[in-house]
Amino acid sequence: MAGLAPEEPKSDLAEAIGRILDKGLVINADIMVSVAGVELLGIKIRAALASFETAAQYGLEFPSGTNLNAIGWREADKVKVNCPECGNRREERELLEEGCPICGWVSPLRKMVV
Repeated sequence: MAGLAPEEPKSDLAEAIGRILDKGLVINADIMVSVAGVELLGIKIRAALASFETAAQYGLEFPSGTNLNAIGWREADKVKVNCPECGNRREERELLEEGCPICGWVSPLRKMVV
């Protein structure tokens, strides 16, 4: 019966980094230095770690001098989804109109047109 239980996927460093970049990670920290109850120094830190695509989705500001006309930014504007059959990440329009080139999945919209 042990063979019937689903196996837990093994997680490695590359998968963890991929998940963090895909979902994003925000760290908030408040640092206070005080002596005898008197605050001498207060620092508030907010750091975000995400891929450019994820950052663009959430409207995060980028440093000045960032070239928004680069090829990567044009790719970030495209909506990407996972193929329902194999999970391959493709542009939504391409997946719906042409299907998945990896596994051969055909979109129901394409079936109606043909």
